[in-house]
Amino acid sequence: MTDANALDLAGKTALVTGASRGIGRAAAVALAGAGAHVLALARTVGGLEELDDEIADAGGKASLIPADLTEFDTVDQLGPALARRFPKLDILVLNAGALGELAPIPDISPKAFRRAFDVNVEANWRLLRTLDPLLRAAGSARVIVMTSRVGGELARPFWGAYAASKAALEMLARTYAEETHSVGVRVAIIDPGAMRTRMRAEAMPGEDPSTLPDPSEIAPLILNAASPFYDGLAEKFKRRG
Repeated sequence: MTDANALDLAGKTALVTGASRGIGRAAAVALAGAGAHVLALARTVGGLEELDDEIADAGGKASLIPADLTEFDTVDQLGPALARRFPKLDILVLNAGALGELAPIPDISPKAFRRAFDVNVEANWRLLRTLDPLLRAAGSARVIVMTSRVGGELARPFWGAYAASKAALEMLARTYAEETHSVGVRVAIIDPGAMRTRMRAEAMPGEDPSTLPDPSEIAPLILNAASPFYDGLAEKFKRRG
């Protein structure tokens, strides 16, 4: 694995979705700390501003993109908008996600099911589509997709909407990896396991969050996947512990 302390991402641009808190925030801080100019995308303006302050205080650089990924017209315009300022996109972290609803399959509301697929699948497809020219222009772009053990690997009662959407996302990532390998794009899939995030608290309200690792502990895996030395074809990484 790449030595995170030795990784130099100076001159590179990284876009992170769901960057205002949790794993997305940890990814943004780690990438900025390695020298990348971070484009932080999230719905929560206050959270983005706090992230901006944290990155700036550490000597890093960030640009904020307040946006809702379910507003698909806005997502579709993101690539052209960024292209007016940036000639390429070196790193893309697809982190934003939605739990949907924990319920037996017959009881999942259509609205909750649709939201899980809107955020976890369609928004990411639209991001790949609109950002594809910038990723190809980088020559060695890295796409990092956050997934879950509950999805494509492990079936668990009541997690149907979330699991099905994550399984679809993983296949989307693997397909994109196959399609872009020849132009230097590399894709990595990361399963962070249980972490101290808002989504985890929503899914497991009775769990003591102090028993869970902080999202910052996923940073080494993210930096490894963002490294120019990573050469996998949608390789899947899991946090140990």
